[in-house]
Amino acid sequence: MTQLDDLFQRNRLWAERIKKDDPDFFTSLAKQQSPEYLWIGCSDSRVPANQIMDLPPGGVFVHRNIANVVVPSDLNCLSVIQFAVEVLGVKHIIVCGHYGCGGVRASLEDSDHGLIDNWLHHIRDVHRLHEPKFTDDMTEEQTVDLLCELNVIEQVRNVSHTTILRHAWERGNKIEVHGWAYSIKDGIAKGLCTHTAAGLKEL
Repeated sequence: MTQLDDLFQRNRLWAERIKKDDPDFFTSLAKQQSPEYLWIGCSDSRVPANQIMDLPPGGVFVHRNIANVVVPSDLNCLSVIQFAVEVLGVKHIIVCGHYGCGGVRASLEDSDHGLIDNWLHHIRDVHRLHEPKFTDDMTEEQTVDLLCELNVIEQVRNVSHTTILRHAWERGNKIEVHGWAYSIKDGIAKGLCTHTAAGLKEL
């Protein structure tokens, strides 16, 4: 059996378990998706949106990239946000970073990482914007984790400043944008901030 054959076997067993618990699950799921949540998270394989929130398939619309960055030039991310807001009608957008993020850590290094350095430049901008908050007595882990949190808050601002969110709020849509930081060490997510039509509130 090849590695892919093993994955197909795992898929069949998973589907059988789901149908055993709920015979109509996939029939209902195939009719439509109506999640209340959009998750913008890191591509790290240890940070799975559905499992972290304990939601089944269909419970959350997901976009992931290196270090959960949202920039105005990323049409992929903006298209996901627009579809989630204007078609799916999500009520909450969650930007979730995670402590110890490899992308955040790499943004603090002087070494050449190749193509990804163009992407990490956005995180370096966050570091430069908040440079006074980083002190010489901080450990590397403390620096990375603080930048992780600050990066999440800045990306919440970026989501909230898109024309998509601004127009939605102008139409009276009650959408909230939340910033979370997730710990791989204990599986717990921490709320950092919430942005509504009224503005940003750090928690």
